[in-house]
Amino acid sequence: MATIDLIVLGILKKEALSAYDIQKLVEYRNISRWVKISTPSIYKKVIQLEEKGFVTSNTVKEGKMAEKAVYSLTAAGQKEFEKLMLEIACKPIHIFLDFNAVIVNLDSLPLKKQKECLENIASNVKILKSYLEENIQMKKDVPEIPQTGMAVLQQQFVLAETIEAWINSLKEKF
Repeated sequence: MATIDLIVLGILKKEALSAYDIQKLVEYRNISRWVKISTPSIYKKVIQLEEKGFVTSNTVKEGKMAEKAVYSLTAAGQKEFEKLMLEIACKPIHIFLDFNAVIVNLDSLPLKKQKECLENIASNVKILKSYLEENIQMKKDVPEIPQTGMAVLQQQFVLAETIEAWINSLKEKF
């Protein structure tokens, strides 16, 4: 998947890291909340990127820790990163929200079950919104958090607020 390639290449563009460290950065930056990316996919991806010549690895041993492969971007990887940036930026924007599969099928359920589904979605949106709010507050004054990273968090928060208002308007109709 080009999106995962772009995320991994973008992280390695800034610094050489092990797959474990990439995965930790993905978690810390909450990337998996807005892009479908899993821990196993990161490990597989660095191997694939190395096979394609976009990254190279060096085996490193620190103290009594086990050896680990540390990946860095190659010149070909830099070109691929730039190509993917332009390619993905030119694509139409699609917002995939899994819960919309529930929304479009609500009328196939009895009213009580419809309300239950909406309440569950509303509860999960509230949890997401709270999480994002906390994250924004926690990271807003951290200098190493890039402005673009904060913009994504704020974008997610605004989206959560909008979904929350939309769900509330749906619930009013019941």
